Amino acid sequence: MEGEISNFVVVWITILLSLCYCHAIAKFMPKGTLRVLLVLPIVYLFFYLPLNLTTIHLGGVTAFFIAWLANFKLLLFAFNKGPLCSDPPMPLSRFVPMACLPIQDIKSKESLEKPLKSSLNYATKLMLLVVFVKVYDYNEHLHQGIKLLLYCLHIYFSLEVLLAMFAYLARAVIRVELEPQFNEPHLATSLQDFWGKRWNLTVSSILRPTVYEPVRSASSRVMGRKWTPLPAVFATFLVSGVMHELIFYYIGRVKPTGAATCFFLLHGMCLGAEIAMKKVLNGRFVLPPAVSRPLALGFVLVTSFWLFFPPFMKNKPDVKGCTETMAFIEFVMNRRLVSPIHLTCPFL
Repeated sequence: MEGEISNFVVVWITILLSLCYCHAIAKFMPKGTLRVLLVLPIVYLFFYLPLNLTTIHLGGVTAFFIAWLANFKLLLFAFNKGPLCSDPPMPLSRFVPMACLPIQDIKSKESLEKPLKSSLNYATKLMLLVVFVKVYDYNEHLHQGIKLLLYCLHIYFSLEVLLAMFAYLARAVIRVELEPQFNEPHLATSLQDFWGKRWNLTVSSILRPTVYEPVRSASSRVMGRKWTPLPAVFATFLVSGVMHELIFYYIGRVKPTGAATCFFLLHGMCLGAEIAMKKVLNGRFVLPPAVSRPLALGFVLVTSFWLFFPPFMKNKPDVKGCTETMAFIEFVMNRRLVSPIHLTCPFL
């Protein structure tokens, strides 16, 4: 653990220096081919740096923040687009967090004083997480489908609670607003509602200008504007699938199987069919929420259990993540990694 923390510090110092370099580029290099060539080495470096971290908590978070968020924002920045570009250029103190964190914008004092969600909402999800940990004591007696459902809910609730904590710190310390990652996805009434407005909103917000809008613009030259969302949606889900394969590799160092890409391609095709059907029906027939919600959520869960979770669970991230947590607690308590770990991990 001590070596991992040292690597983590070195990696993030490298990230900060790289972002300082990118910030300096905007001052003397206009948009165009030369700026792209100057930014591309940093993009390559940001794909490489997470390979120096092996833990799920430090390596996985770093991979998501820089290999996905920062790289996509830097590619937009190279073409003078996206959140990193402003006139006049934003100060370095704003450029760095904007580049590698899920940040919308600097908010006013009044906006930052508003709560993100009700305290009861987060307290309920935190209590459910505690319940899940106790249920894991009976892991060997649970049906595989039940375990996958618990893992799905565990990931969702954990991200909600952790991001809420990060958002609170960001608002209090650096006066920025983190983008909401989720918007009650269990209330989705369609795939379009689930992927576009409720699940992983940070990823949606960065894929829209980098993939969806360019593909839609290019498609409009060869097909009617009415149907241009279809190839744009498919391309967006393809890129999302490839990036998930990469994140899974960073976390587990297991050779990609392509299952995650197939999951997103399937959802891209189904979402495209849903959009086409809505355009044809033009509002003449709409399923009531009591029917559409279980259909949408059921489709997401069934396909997740079939294609998404098997490669994710291949390296037993539940066991690995729990072990890492226990090792970190031991490290903090003793300033060194104690072996064997004396704390109890519910997965072991």
